[in-house]
Amino acid sequence: MEDPREITTLQAATILISTIIGVGVLPLPLFAVRAGETGAPLVTLFGTGIAAIGLFIITKLGIRHPNKTIITYSEEILGKWLGKFCSIFVIIFFTILTALTAREFGTVVTTSVLIETPLDVTVIVMLVLAAISARNNINVFAYIHNFYLPIILAPVLIVVAVSLKNANILYLRPLVGSGFNEMFFGALTVAALFQGSFVMTLIIPAMKQPKKAMKASIWAILISGGLYLLLVIATVAVFGTEEIKQLFWPTLELARTTSLPGNILQRLDVVFLSVWVTAVFTTIFASYYLTIYSIKQFFRLQDHKMLSYFILPFVYILAMLPEGIFQMYEIIRYVGRIGLSITILYPLFLFILDVLKSKRRKHSESKQI
Repeated sequence: MEDPREITTLQAATILISTIIGVGVLPLPLFAVRAGETGAPLVTLFGTGIAAIGLFIITKLGIRHPNKTIITYSEEILGKWLGKFCSIFVIIFFTILTALTAREFGTVVTTSVLIETPLDVTVIVMLVLAAISARNNINVFAYIHNFYLPIILAPVLIVVAVSLKNANILYLRPLVGSGFNEMFFGALTVAALFQGSFVMTLIIPAMKQPKKAMKASIWAILISGGLYLLLVIATVAVFGTEEIKQLFWPTLELARTTSLPGNILQRLDVVFLSVWVTAVFTTIFASYYLTIYSIKQFFRLQDHKMLSYFILPFVYILAMLPEGIFQMYEIIRYVGRIGLSITILYPLFLFILDVLKSKRRKHSESKQI
């Protein structure tokens, strides 16, 4: 039995925002600075634009097939077996993405906070939390995201706003930094941080008004992209590009050097990390849910709950494969850029083919009349 359509447009937007804002918040300024130097805000803006294109295509496809996800309507567009073959890559990619997100979370926690805690423990705890939560239906999935979004957004905005008192506007000049090639590939890396928005393919079939899905997507990309842009601007303006290159997680350092007026809190990094853990949970939760729900639809199963614990060992093994922090980020950048072909190019191909098929169908119907 399918879940009733209960998700509103506002809920759809909050799911997307809390999914997009996740583990990538910490290294984002470093990725942007390495690609664009002082043009890091421009790199972030371009990356957001690329991600927006992918999200809008997914949303358009969902509106055209309001009762189905990409796993099922791809079989109608491409044919059963070719559609299933392509769906395998979607499932594999989001399994890997979930694993890498959990690994990055574990690395940050064991390096910055729980130094004596084994990496395995932090990774498995987050994955178990995601697995337990993913056993719920799509409506509970929406409620969880709605509950956590204010907790995620408010402290991040406070850190950005307060940190600007230490900003030096000269660190942001010139606006265009290094060469076009570097900025382009940097924009692809930034766009990869938005790949969780692919969860929109699951949200639309559960929406009360699927035709308003585009409105939710626009608000989600504006808010999450705007937050990322503000973070990059604030970090570059406070530290400068050369200092950022020496930091693994510039956003965390920004929180450490920021204090509330009146010395209410002299360091905001503890509060920021608490919020960041919540943001990571919602991101892993969404990608984990997307993975098991896609497997359920791929095999035409009645329920996805049994898959929640079944894939847990595989995700954990994938998460522990990178040997160190440098290799982990190399893999993340590589997988993220390759994944854009699945989250942007593949939906674009489906959309073009779907439009051509519908035009051909209308043309043949008009001939018969």
